[in-house]
Amino acid sequence: MLSTSLTVAAAMALMGVSDAASLEQWKSRSIYQVMVDRFARTDGSTTATCDDYVFCNGSWAGLIDKLDYISDMGFTAIQISPVVENIEDDTGVGTAYHGYWSKDLYAVNSHFGTADDLKSLSDELHKRDMYLMVDVVVNNMAQKFDNTLPPPIEYSEFEPFDNEDYFHTYCNVTEWTNSTNYQNCWLYPYAVALADLRTEDQTVSDMLGSWIKELVANYSIDGLRIDAAKHVNDDFLPTFVQNSGVFAFGEVLTGLVEDFCRYQTKGLLPGMPNYLHYYPLLAAFDGGSMNDLATVRSQAQEGCNDTMALGTFVENHDMPRFASTNEDVVIAKNAMAYVILNDGMPLVYQGQEQHFNGSGTPFNREPLWHSEYNTSAELYQVARTLNKARNQIIALSNSSTDSYVNSVAKTLFVDINHLCMSKGPDGAQIVSCIVNQGSGGAEYELSVGGFSAGDEVVELLSCTTTTADGTGNVTMYMNKGEPKAYTLLANLDGTEICNSTKDAAEAAAEDSSAAAGLGMSFGMGAAVVFGWLLYAL
Repeated sequence: MLSTSLTVAAAMALMGVSDAASLEQWKSRSIYQVMVDRFARTDGSTTATCDDYVFCNGSWAGLIDKLDYISDMGFTAIQISPVVENIEDDTGVGTAYHGYWSKDLYAVNSHFGTADDLKSLSDELHKRDMYLMVDVVVNNMAQKFDNTLPPPIEYSEFEPFDNEDYFHTYCNVTEWTNSTNYQNCWLYPYAVALADLRTEDQTVSDMLGSWIKELVANYSIDGLRIDAAKHVNDDFLPTFVQNSGVFAFGEVLTGLVEDFCRYQTKGLLPGMPNYLHYYPLLAAFDGGSMNDLATVRSQAQEGCNDTMALGTFVENHDMPRFASTNEDVVIAKNAMAYVILNDGMPLVYQGQEQHFNGSGTPFNREPLWHSEYNTSAELYQVARTLNKARNQIIALSNSSTDSYVNSVAKTLFVDINHLCMSKGPDGAQIVSCIVNQGSGGAEYELSVGGFSAGDEVVELLSCTTTTADGTGNVTMYMNKGEPKAYTLLANLDGTEICNSTKDAAEAAAEDSSAAAGLGMSFGMGAAVVFGWLLYAL
């Protein structure tokens, strides 16, 4: 342990709290999740092969060299893998390439680079006005074992928790609805023992508090993701976040509103990745209904303190890729549009923008360099356009008390196949329609509100323009299941978004099949108008 630096580091951390990025500032951010070992190699090579279970030699230096790829997509923050030293063993489930098997909290992971490399990454991000979020593991320390139970742990190998007294007596988590069991027992008892820390113990809590102060101060970290937050003592979490001095997401893996939202209502965590939306969102795109997603949205708004402090996602390093069950890229476009245009912070996992389709772990952790960082990929371009539009609208409404990030997205219309929303104050709104029909979807018109009479608007993904009618409705020319997202044309002045536009009706007419599709649209269009009128009343 670098004990001689603790006092200085703690003082630096306390001094930096007032300058740390606040929750309100984080709300405006769009976050790209990086698995360091699989993002970019120091030599920049794109042909290197990679075994799914072992280190593939991605590094912080490689990430620095590829930051343009992320920032050009409009992301304004990155979330990186845990940075501390992990076990070196090749276990029955591979090596610790992912960074979650902590051994020494006070040393950086040499596989990813040096302390100076990590500082350089932080510095380079801040030069770009981007935030750095670091994943941290506080539930456990890790050690290889031979599957003999209880695991024969050499506690002296851990730093700083080098004594058995810091850990719970071995038991395996088996009761996922029993907080005593899932907070005090050990996770994942195969090949790697995850020795469960007694975070309810004041000494353990204080040691983790001192460590996180130093880590945040040393590397100018702007935010944290707390891995397995549901599995640590409740009272530990707010103390740990306060000690860090920065915003924190805590991983709470549950789709139950009462189980999830209590972490906000009880003041345990400021924010969480939004698992409440994750499950119904996947279902809605896999033969389900958008109505169910809209219901969960309402439940979350009622049950949680602040849904703007949640992170919307459809992929992460623990879950199968979105495209692993449906490779239709149009469905993936709609999912990407929902992630970026929903309330809260967008969370996009590396490779989602390249339509990677790996299934469960570790196959969902493909090296990004295999895509050759293709900036022409369809999903990359969707993310780029919508992120940049979101950033622009946020900037325009920042001085308003009713800012874009703090306005709750209003449902304009929802049915089995559509979820149409308006987010943002008048004049700085984005009106979107997310569709689950896929590329086989019909051609038809929707008439959707959200604007004022005579507003000139632009559809962001096609750069087609139209004018809102006397009721503020806009005619959307739906085609092959593509998502739609509109804002005022004037909002894009001075940006690179849609520098060249075309009239929407003319563009639809140029499609030889559009005329036939329009005749089938009246019933659906009328329903959407009615839905908007109900909302307006």
